[in-house]
Amino acid sequence: MRLISEIFGALKAEAGANVYYTVVDGSGGYFQNVKRIVEFSDTAIVFRGRKGSVRVEGRNLSLGKYFGGDAAVKGEIFKVERQ
Repeated sequence: MRLISEIFGALKAEAGANVYYTVVDGSGGYFQNVKRIVEFSDTAIVFRGRKGSVRVEGRNLSLGKYFGGDAAVKGEIFKVERQ
């Protein structure tokens, strides 16, 4: 996980509701410290962290990986907001 921390530091990852995330040019993103998926569709995904949620909105969204609290989202991401 040290590599991920270094990548987040270099990309200035944002923290939202204890879920850390990085979005790459709107074409996907990496989310860390995810406790569960609350909502899932091709236009919205809501991840729950320890103290709140993060909502991802976009088009053609899908999960590339979801394991051990990490989630990779594929698709065109328009917006990420804390809830």
